[in-house]
Amino acid sequence: MSENLGSYDHLIWELPASGWRQWLLDSCAWIAALIAAVILRTEFQISQIDLWPAGAMILLVVVVHLIAGIVGWLYQGRYVPGSFEEVRALGWVMVVEAVLLGAVCIAVGNDVGLPRSTVLLAAPMALIVMLAVRFLRRLFRERQHRGNGKAARRALIFGAGSLGQIMVQRMLTDENSPYWPVGLLDDDGTKAHLSIRKVPVLGKLKDLVLVAKRMQAPVLIVAVANADANLMKRIVEAAAQYEIDIKVVPTLEKSLGGRKEVGPVRDLTIEDLIERPVINLDIASIAKYLAFKRVLVTGAGGSIGQELCVQIRKYRPASLIMLDHDETHLQDTEFALWGTGLLMQPEIVLADIRDRDRLMDVFRQWKPEVVFHAAALKHVPMLQRYPIEAWDTNVLGTLNVLECARAVGTEVFVNISTDKAADPTTILGHSKRLAECLTSWFGEQTGRRYCSVRFGNVFGSRGSMIPLFKKMIDRDLPITVTSKDATRYFMTIPEACQLVVQAGAIGSRGDVMILDMGSPVRIMDIVNRMIATSGKECEVQVTGIRGGEKINEVLFSHGEQDDVSSPRDRTVRALVPPVAPQNLDYQGWLAMVAPEMLTEPEASKEVTDLEAMNREARLLAAGITMNPQI
Repeated sequence: MSENLGSYDHLIWELPASGWRQWLLDSCAWIAALIAAVILRTEFQISQIDLWPAGAMILLVVVVHLIAGIVGWLYQGRYVPGSFEEVRALGWVMVVEAVLLGAVCIAVGNDVGLPRSTVLLAAPMALIVMLAVRFLRRLFRERQHRGNGKAARRALIFGAGSLGQIMVQRMLTDENSPYWPVGLLDDDGTKAHLSIRKVPVLGKLKDLVLVAKRMQAPVLIVAVANADANLMKRIVEAAAQYEIDIKVVPTLEKSLGGRKEVGPVRDLTIEDLIERPVINLDIASIAKYLAFKRVLVTGAGGSIGQELCVQIRKYRPASLIMLDHDETHLQDTEFALWGTGLLMQPEIVLADIRDRDRLMDVFRQWKPEVVFHAAALKHVPMLQRYPIEAWDTNVLGTLNVLECARAVGTEVFVNISTDKAADPTTILGHSKRLAECLTSWFGEQTGRRYCSVRFGNVFGSRGSMIPLFKKMIDRDLPITVTSKDATRYFMTIPEACQLVVQAGAIGSRGDVMILDMGSPVRIMDIVNRMIATSGKECEVQVTGIRGGEKINEVLFSHGEQDDVSSPRDRTVRALVPPVAPQNLDYQGWLAMVAPEMLTEPEASKEVTDLEAMNREARLLAAGITMNPQI
């Protein structure tokens, strides 16, 4: 401990060359101020000045300022030159010096022939000179790094608040900035005459077209913290009249860390135009159960799995095991976490959840304390054609992961489900519903926190409709939708993953956590907004609802009991009845959910066998309600 403190003291007194230069300039300011103060006190009678006392005071002031400046971290490079932090630190140092040196001067000034008010007069003058030097230094430094206004695109900034001010400063001082601010827009009337670093507020949003034409600015940068969908739609409508390129400066919530930073300028996305509830996480509970734990994520190469890994890593788990059967997707996850793609990390595991023996080897090696099960097949039309794949992956694969987790004593298990599991009508929905019921059974058997999380469509997830629509628009292809009236629930990948992690913190055994996704959104509204933002004219073709598909998704199955948790949790709990693994039967399940997929002899045999089952068993197979004894 003493060695560490000694090293710390050494760092305090070690000044860089720039620090010594700044101290020399500040000392010159003190010296000039003291001389001016003595001359003023003697009413410009220079012959009356006693040089020895004045020289001694100058020497004392220089030494005291060096010590006080070091203690106040003025010269070790702690502060940005000319920043408010440096000005505040300098002010406190000068107050302390004025009090100490003023007391000395008052005590002995008359005895040595030095006016007692010398220091009190000199201190304000010295401070003014020091501030002026720092201002000039900052001005010179910013001019050296001034952006290239000729090469950059001329841009307007909507929002003259703190975020807008940061963007103006960033663009003016960044040599590589692709944008040059020529004006600001803000609907706040009190900012009508505001000018930020000589960039003036030129009007409100309604003036966008006129201002853009006058300033020849083809770009509008939206710098409004937490801009909602209604505001973004107003901006899109206003910009459409002049074909202005819209960029967004988001205030990003850094995953689960709670820190807010100004993100890079990005293109407007469909997520900006869709109303969604604001997510508020219970950070304390999340950190408590993830920190220093062994965490395993299945499907770590998928969109949800990858983002889960990124967010979980921020809470410093003892180990983060990333499991997937696709090596290319695992490489993408490694790059997202470490910026490398060598696939040499021991925590990156290539395995298939359908291979129980291989999976058990992985679980025995790592003994995960927390498991997030994101691996699944999810495409409705493909699984309608190949139900055996849905069974093997979504049902038996989930069963394998659950059994392995139970075998090694996993404390928290979160199964990621879908809203299609509520009153299921497709093979995908029925298979995910069965996975929820298996998770519930294992929760009862182990007495541990084994729960499921159910949510809808995720913006930008691999294979989802939004990226597909974007590809159609980019290639000038007709956009195909199943129904003009179809609605779906939506959320972003980070929002989904944050709430999945939170569900692991607050879920109880057997729960299905339904995440608050706001109101469902019409698919046609999304398509129309995507077309509007693209600036193209695209044809929309309505293909009709596919087999088993719903026009409107629901969050609860018929008869499910739900229990609303606290609003802060943003979740609703549903209780799904458990299903024991020994009662799984593919042929019986298929005969109930998709009898047309069976051959004629098999179908008639299964229907005959099913007639002997009781009513609860029928409902169980249909995934509506289930008897725990079945």
